[in-house]
Amino acid sequence: MRRISTNQSNLDTQYYMRLREWQMNQLNNKMSSQKRIQNLRDDPLAAAKSTRYKSEITRMKRYTKNIGNMRGNLSVTEGYLRDGLNILQRVRELAVQGANGVLNKDQMAYIGQEINELLKEFVSISNSKGADGEMLFSGYKTNTTPFRINTGNVPGAKGEVITSVDYIGDIGKNKGEISDDAYTSANIPGNYAFWAEDQQIYSNTDARNYRAQEDSTIRIDGVDIHVNTGDNVYAIISKINDSSAPVKARLDPIKNSLALQTTFPHQMWLEDQGNGTVLQDLGIVSSLNKNPPLNNDKTSRVFGGSIFDMIIHLRDSLYRGDAETVGSSGLAGIDKAVNSLVSNIADVGAKDARLEVTMKRLNTIIPDFIKMDSEETDLDLSKAITDLKMLEYTNQAALSTAGRVLRPTLLDFLR
Repeated sequence: MRRISTNQSNLDTQYYMRLREWQMNQLNNKMSSQKRIQNLRDDPLAAAKSTRYKSEITRMKRYTKNIGNMRGNLSVTEGYLRDGLNILQRVRELAVQGANGVLNKDQMAYIGQEINELLKEFVSISNSKGADGEMLFSGYKTNTTPFRINTGNVPGAKGEVITSVDYIGDIGKNKGEISDDAYTSANIPGNYAFWAEDQQIYSNTDARNYRAQEDSTIRIDGVDIHVNTGDNVYAIISKINDSSAPVKARLDPIKNSLALQTTFPHQMWLEDQGNGTVLQDLGIVSSLNKNPPLNNDKTSRVFGGSIFDMIIHLRDSLYRGDAETVGSSGLAGIDKAVNSLVSNIADVGAKDARLEVTMKRLNTIIPDFIKMDSEETDLDLSKAITDLKMLEYTNQAALSTAGRVLRPTLLDFLR
């Protein structure tokens, strides 16, 4: 015979009723959130998969935001470059007029005056700001005006005019991640965007007997090149040519000195890193000014100019009334400037095309990940409603039964 204490039925009934109330509360919470997983213990495997899916979704949404910002910057940059191209095309038209040989000196000076005004506008374009108020063409120095104007008197001009334009930004390219381990830049440094010719630097220092005195590093256009103790000029030339820097080196056969030339139009960025003096010893950079790009050794010879240099050369030739120079080197320089700027516009367009393709791919993948996450965590609402109704029915039945079974009180036992 089994004995049951007086309070046993009451305790068991309360336990199961509270358990059912807890189950109804859990199911009600799931219906409210539309998620079947409220805690990791509900389904550890599905919860782990959902965490990975959500992480991927968050990362890809970050990529799409990066792409949107970069495409906006590229669009603004392209707009300014196209404005610059329109100016150059007008300058070329004026150069053709000035080279026809039928204009007198005063008439050529008038053309030169118009080109001078176009030069000012071109400088304004090169110093443009983006929508966020930061400089577009100054590299990482977004709060620094990229181009500094030098003025002076030029024969034939009325008053001071622009005589040269110096780049004082840097070569930083603001890169953004557009997919896993894939980066691209959304800006063009000014000494790339507004350069017309391949730059060449010829040292005046005989390098045949040169030997590096210690291990050091030189930096060319942002690429570090390591030089070992005892390396001669031929070893250094080989290391420069084997690097990813867009510069080629050779030994000048006339002066037996180091010569550098860019592989596409831009201004070289040359630095000796740390305490190294390799480029200084070879007569390429100055020992006094270590801040590129205006750190070339005074004894070196530098060739290849910016778009500003091409316009200034043409303008000065018109001021002098030199139709021959206007039609030869003046017009040729503008043609080089046009070709370089067109190439940069094409580069911006290519980047935008890549970003567009990447955006389309992300917009296709994100819904797929959302669907997979939904399959792991979303609640089957019809089944949940059925289960809740069943729990409510059984809870009411249990309450009714408990009311009849547990009806006796203490007074019933005292009779």
